Order: sequence, then C-alpha cells, then structure tokens
Amino acid sequence: MRGKLPRLAALGAGALGALALPVLAEMRFTSAARPLTDQWQRLPLAPRRSTLLGISFRPLQAGATGLDARATLETLLGYPFPLVRLAAHWERMEPEPGRFCPAALDWQVDAAERAGKQVILCVGAVKSFGYPEFFVPAHQLRHPLREGALVEPAAQRPLLIAATSFIRRVVERYRDRRAIVGWQVEHEAVDPLGMEHSWRLAAAFVQAEVETVRATDPTRPILMNGFLPTSLLVGAQQWWRTRDQGDSLTLAQRLADIVGVDYYPRHALVSIGARTLYLDGSRSPWQQRRRRRLLAWAHAQGRPLMIAEGQAEPWETVTTPPNPPARGVYSCLPEQVIENYNECMGWSGPEDFHLYAYLFWGAEYWVLRQRCGDERYLRAFARVVEHD
Repeated sequence: MRGKLPRLAALGAGALGALALPVLAEMRFTSAARPLTDQWQRLPLAPRRSTLLGISFRPLQAGATGLDARATLETLLGYPFPLVRLAAHWERMEPEPGRFCPAALDWQVDAAERAGKQVILCVGAVKSFGYPEFFVPAHQLRHPLREGALVEPAAQRPLLIAATSFIRRVVERYRDRRAIVGWQVEHEAVDPLGMEHSWRLAAAFVQAEVETVRATDPTRPILMNGFLPTSLLVGAQQWWRTRDQGDSLTLAQRLADIVGVDYYPRHALVSIGARTLYLDGSRSPWQQRRRRRLLAWAHAQGRPLMIAEGQAEPWETVTTPPNPPARGVYSCLPEQVIENYNECMGWSGPEDFHLYAYLFWGAEYWVLRQRCGDERYLRAFARVVEHD
C-alpha cells in the first residue's frame, strides 16, 4: 500500500492537471470596458428558417436602470418579432394576505396583445426570470428556506399549497387571452438560486406545479428552462450541486412540452481593479457534447426545443450591467448579440429539425443604451428580426 500511494498521488495530480488545462483555456483576464465598433453591421446573419424570434421583458430590471417600464415595453414591441415572454411575480401580485393585484401584469399582456405578439407567461411561482429570481411573498414563508436543503412537498406543504393556488389563479385569469401561447413553470426549476442561496426545489414540488397548470389549462404547452453550462468549471459545479436529482434541463426533458435552454457563452467571475476574470467556453468540446445530446434527444422525441435566454446583454460581477459612456463591455458587445444568435441557429442540425424559438435576453439594456446615445445593441437586434 505504501508503494502505491505515490503512484496514486501522481495519477491524481495528472488528472487535476488534465482538468486544469481546459479550464484555463476557457478563462480570460482582461479589461471590462472595450471600444465600440461597427462590427455588428458587417456580420452575416444565419438563416432562422421556422424559428420564432422574441424577447423576455423584465419590468423590474427596467425600473432598476431608471427606465419607465411601460415606455420601454412599448418601444420594444414596435420591432417585428412574434414572441414575448412575460412573468407573473408572486410577491408583486399578492402583496398581502388575501389581496390579488394583477394590474402590473395586465398592462403587459394588454400591450403585447395590441402589438399582435404571442406571449409565453411564466407563472412561477417560487422562482421567475429576472433578478432576484425569488418572488415568494414574505407572508407565505414564515422562515427562510434552509440553505443546502431540498424544498420537498411534505416539508413545505403550506408553501406548495400557496404556490399552486397562485398558479391556478394566474392561469385562470389569462387562459382566455388569445395572445397566450404557453405557460412557463418555475425558472431553472431545480437548480440553486444563483450563488446567493443553495436551497433547491425538489422535482416532486415542481411536478405538483406542472400538474396544476395542466389541470387548469390542458390546451396550452408548458415550457421549462435550464442553464446550459458553456464552460467546464461551471458544468462541474452545476453537476455537483444537482447530482441527487439532476439539473433543470434534465427535469424539463421529463416534465415539459417545450424545453428551453439558457445560453450565456461569456460571463464574469471576479473583478480585480480595472480587470475582470471571465469564463468563455462557447467553443468548448464539453459544452458542445451536452448540446448535441440534447438536440439528438429533441429530434428523436419530436419535442420542441428553444433558446429561452440567448445572451444579448453583459453579464458582469454586478446585478445591473455596467453602462460605460461611449464604451462596450467585454462579456457582451453589440456584435455578440448577433454572434450568439448565429451560434444557436447553427445548432438545428437535421434539415427537418429547427429550434422552436430564440428569445434574446437583455432588451431593457438595449433601450437604456439607446437613451444614453448608443443605438448599437438595438440596431443589432433590429438587423436580426428585420432580416427575411
């Protein structure tokens, strides 16, 4: 045994070294602020074929950047895309016990309907897209969810009853609206809530929510989304944190009618002075293997697959993306609005299999940039949606 230990140590060091090389290849340590160019004007556009294009709208994000949410949505709805994703935020729609306040969502659905858009509505209830992603009213959760725990139906029965009651009420309110073409249940349903919390919804908890939607409206499909890691480091972390019941993409394949992929090829890890450490694994063979398996499954099962979030705004080390005057940000420059879209359009594979939809993520940021004198992000988006 004593003679084997050095050999085992050497093998372990070799394995770590083999892992370190691809991880280091995905890292970039560079300045966040970058010169703006007109490269977005010269990039070719990948054909979208039958793929629907659209956006997700986050009124809270608009407000956090000083924009008027209504004016921002009206601006965005003026562009020629067919699909918009909206969210029912539980804490906003039930600010106190027994009080249901749908007005903040009503005007969004009304505006989308007037513009002739189709709507996928995320009904939550616990998680929804857009920071802070957790929208449970304080009066529905007397004690914080325990870190590191699975939120199981038996242990959190009052929360599940309240969540499914909210979901049922939202679906009942909007199921007669022609604009609604699908429901989203939770957001990255069984993954941890970013880096801020380590609790996770149990698959059984989410399944009960899905069953509530199906019972309340059996006519429309259910979307569930999951984060597709584009780097080995993030992929390893996600696997470790979800290894007991699988990640959100795995659950979506089991429960949903439409599987949505959240695709962010470049994001920041930590800032040190004027420089930032980024992960960029968009060309990683590891990421491409997972993606190819997912595409092959969707094609074989005849299941719609979409990009629920295609990165089109910076992902830096702060929750509100930086807006430097006359400069861009490394994690997503205007040309990457198009490059990320082109990359995903190339995923379709067989001629008879296309992505159901591609939703650009970051629309509020584009409007903010326009208000500050930089129209490049909005014009890059317009190039895509106006292209036949």
